Amino acid sequence: MSLLHPRGSLRRDPHVSTRCISSPPRPGVPALRSPGNMRCAPTAGAVLVLCAATAGLLSAQARPASPEPPRFASWEEMNVLAHGLLQLGRGLHEHVERTRGQLSALERRLAACGAACQGSEATAATPKDPENPIASGETAPETLRSLQAQLKLQNSRIQQLFLKVAQQQRHLEKQHLKIQNLQSQIGLLAPTHLHNGVNQSARRKRLPKMSQSTGLAHNATSLHRLPRDCQELFEEGERKSGLFQIQPQGSPPFLVNCKMTSDGGWTVIQRRKDGSVDFNQSWEAYKTGFGDPQGEFWLGLEKMRSITGDRGSRLAVQLQDWDGNAKSLKFPIHLGGEDTAYSLQLTAQVADELGVPTTTPNGLSLPFSTWDQDHDLRVDMNCAKSLSGGWWFGTCDHSNLNGQYFPSIPQPRQQRKKGMFWKAWRGRYYPLQATTVLIQPTEAAAAS
Repeated sequence: MSLLHPRGSLRRDPHVSTRCISSPPRPGVPALRSPGNMRCAPTAGAVLVLCAATAGLLSAQARPASPEPPRFASWEEMNVLAHGLLQLGRGLHEHVERTRGQLSALERRLAACGAACQGSEATAATPKDPENPIASGETAPETLRSLQAQLKLQNSRIQQLFLKVAQQQRHLEKQHLKIQNLQSQIGLLAPTHLHNGVNQSARRKRLPKMSQSTGLAHNATSLHRLPRDCQELFEEGERKSGLFQIQPQGSPPFLVNCKMTSDGGWTVIQRRKDGSVDFNQSWEAYKTGFGDPQGEFWLGLEKMRSITGDRGSRLAVQLQDWDGNAKSLKFPIHLGGEDTAYSLQLTAQVADELGVPTTTPNGLSLPFSTWDQDHDLRVDMNCAKSLSGGWWFGTCDHSNLNGQYFPSIPQPRQQRKKGMFWKAWRGRYYPLQATTVLIQPTEAAAAS
């Protein structure tokens, strides 16, 4: 019988014959006819050849011919490979079990032949090998037992391979679950407004978190206590504008853009200049801040509140139109906490100057509104959803510096109303080119 060598060549096994007697073999499992006319078909040998060939191919394929550059497979590829290996292992396992059963049946039939089968085999074997002390009738069952032992060993190896493949499959499934878990966590970090009806171009530009380039801060390596705000930094002698680390009382440190002027240090809380950041953000984004402090950004309502606390403050607004004209305003404000929707409290005089209608002499409180949290003073509409961005809207038409940015003045009036505007300066339907908003506490911070 010929076996497949692991390297692919064929070799002859001298101990295994292809048939029991010289009569022509018949296909299928051999049938027991008579002691003198018994035929043993080469089913066992063929099966062993198939098993040995399979094992040889597997061992030959296990050794790579030449090193190749690493390639990282996708999950789908690994899943297909793992399932394929599992099917191969199951198939080999079933094949070996079926073959072993056939050999057991063949061995039982040979044993049933008894002395008649041995005598027939001895008669046929004597002229060929007269000096052989062991009769061929004894060799055939012994050979079958040897083959069966080899098949058991092969079956054990295949079973081990099957278990290893199954273990790898379970490992891949666990890794897949981990990847899905990480993807779901990443999805939770994305701003909630991404799933609402907002245009695709706006989604691509959204930056839901404030960039924290702490290495760019002028006082990043300072060993002293961090200042509470830019005004305190100014009082300590700093005169250079730029990025600084501050730590308001009861707040963790964060990065701010300080503007140093002749009347003190101001914290920049908003900047618009080129439309690189989409300001049509959710309440949570406006609360925590988003954008790049060196470019367009919104500092965050919670950070603004931590800077001002319960102290009185001043708000500075710098506006620029498309003709190169600029306008600066400064007025006193008080910023409330989240329980008041970060209301901007204005005096009656300031409200009148800003064009915000007020009905009480005590001033006006403007809650902050976004498209997903409507706190404006209009009962019939959501100003943030009707216009764009988040702002202290009031009745929707006095100002909105967080509206949509236009690289030029659009013609349709319905489109212009969604832009950045300050009604008391250039009118309700004039979209501004650039804006900057700053804040400065006017009262000394309480000692910690």
